[in-house]
Amino acid sequence: MRAQPKASHFVNGRYVEDRAGGQIDCVYAATGEVVARVHEATDAVVEEALAAARAAGPEWAAMTGTERGRILRRAADMMRAENRALSEIETLDTGKPLQETLVADATSGADALEYFGGLAGSLTGETMQLPGGDWAYTIREPLGVCVGIGAWNYPTQIACWKGAPALACGNTMVFKPSETTPLSALRVAEILKEAGLPDGVYNVVQGRGGVGAKLITDDRVAKVSLTGSVPTGKKVYATAAEGMRHVTMELGGKSPLIVFGDADLDKAVSGAILGNFYSSGQVCSNGTRVFVEKGTRAAFVDRLVERLRGVVMGDPLDEAVNFGPMVSQEQMEIVLGYIEKGVAEGGTLAAGGRRSNRPGFFIEPTVFTDVTDDMTIAQEEIFGPVLSVLDFENEDEVMARANATPFGLAAGVFTSDLQRAHRVVRGFEAGTCYINHYNGAPVEMPFGGSKLSGVGRENSKLAINHYSELKAVYVGMGDVEAPF
Repeated sequence: MRAQPKASHFVNGRYVEDRAGGQIDCVYAATGEVVARVHEATDAVVEEALAAARAAGPEWAAMTGTERGRILRRAADMMRAENRALSEIETLDTGKPLQETLVADATSGADALEYFGGLAGSLTGETMQLPGGDWAYTIREPLGVCVGIGAWNYPTQIACWKGAPALACGNTMVFKPSETTPLSALRVAEILKEAGLPDGVYNVVQGRGGVGAKLITDDRVAKVSLTGSVPTGKKVYATAAEGMRHVTMELGGKSPLIVFGDADLDKAVSGAILGNFYSSGQVCSNGTRVFVEKGTRAAFVDRLVERLRGVVMGDPLDEAVNFGPMVSQEQMEIVLGYIEKGVAEGGTLAAGGRRSNRPGFFIEPTVFTDVTDDMTIAQEEIFGPVLSVLDFENEDEVMARANATPFGLAAGVFTSDLQRAHRVVRGFEAGTCYINHYNGAPVEMPFGGSKLSGVGRENSKLAINHYSELKAVYVGMGDVEAPF
C-alpha cells in the first residue's frame, strides 16, 4: 500500500485508530489497486471528536482574529511548500492526473487558508446612532462546532474551503471526508496542527453515511456544511433543520453552456472541455448541456472532436497524462449506463462512448450530438466525461431551455457581444455564471447554486456570514419610559 496514513482519524491534535470500525479501502482508480485502508469512526471516536471540538471552542474563539489568521496563513505556506507530496496523495486518492492536482487541489486549499486567514482580523461589528442619544452595536460571534461533509472529487480543496472560513470566524470543526477519498484531509489536519492550531479545533473522522448522520444530529453541532449530490443534500438539510442548525449545501447541477455564432470558436471549445472533461467530468458545476447556435454547430463539433485527439490517458502519476479515470468502478458503471441510455434514446456519438481498453476505471471523453431536451442525458447529472450538444436558433428560445431544469448551480455563455453576454447572465437561473470562460473558482468569488443546487455560498467574504452570526446590543442613554 502506497499511501497508508498513520491512522484513520485525526482527533484532538493526534492520530487516532479504532479497528473496531468497518474497513474502508482506498482504491487507486487507475489500476484498481488498494493503496490504503482506514476504518470507520466508531461511536467512541465520533464522541471524542465532538467533545474535543466543543472543549476547544472557547479558547479558540477568545483569540483575536489576527492570531487565528496568522495560524491559517502559516498553514497555507506549509501546504504550498508541500504541494507535490499533497498532490501525489490527491492523485492516489482520486485518480485525477498529477498534471491537474499540482495546480488545482492543494493550491486551491492553500488559497482558502490564506484568504480567510487574511480576513480573520477584519471581522468586526457595527455601531448605529439612534434618536435621543441611544445607540446600538453588533458583535460578530462564531456559531460553535461545525460539521463539514466532503465529496470525493476535490477532497483537499473541500477540506479547506469548509475549514478555513469556519476557523477564521472562531468556530471548531469535525470534518468527514467521503469514504471514497479518505486520505487528503488527514494531512490537512496535521498541517494545521503543525502551523500552531490548538488541539481539537479541526478534527477528521472517517466513515460512510451512518457516521455523517451521527455528526449532524448531535446537539453540540451548530452548523452543517455539505458538498454532495442533490438527493444526499435533501436528506442532510432536512435532518439539520430538525435541530435548527445553520447549513451550507453545495450540491449538483445540470448546467447550461451557451455558444452563440459570434463566439471565438477556439475559446468556446476550450470552455466546453473545461466544463465537461476536466477531472474526467467529475465536477458539480460542469456545463454538460452545450447549446450551440445552429449555424455554428458543425464547426464547433468538428473542432471539439479534433481537440479531443489531444487526450493522453495512462498512469495519472505521469505528468504527461492529462485525462484520468472515474474515481471508482461504481461511478464508471453509472456513467456507462448513461451513455447506453443516450444511444438508446436517439443521441449520436460524435466521440468516445466506451470504456477504455486499459486497467482501471477509464471512460473515453464522450460527445453526443442530436440531443433533445427530454433525453435522460440532458436531464440528469451524470458526473462523468459526457458532453451533450444541443441546437438553438435564437436567444429567447435558448434561455427558456437553459433554465428549464430544477437545478441552478452554474451557467456560461460564449459570445463576442458583451451586451448580450451580460443580458444572458442576468437571465440565467444559476448561482455561479461565466462569460467567455468556464469553471473558474477563485477563492475571492462566491461559489454556490440556486434552486435544487444548494443553499448558501462558499468562498469570498460571503462565507463569513455562513459561519458566524451577529449579536445586536441596544444601549439606552436616557430615561426609560413605560406606560405604567
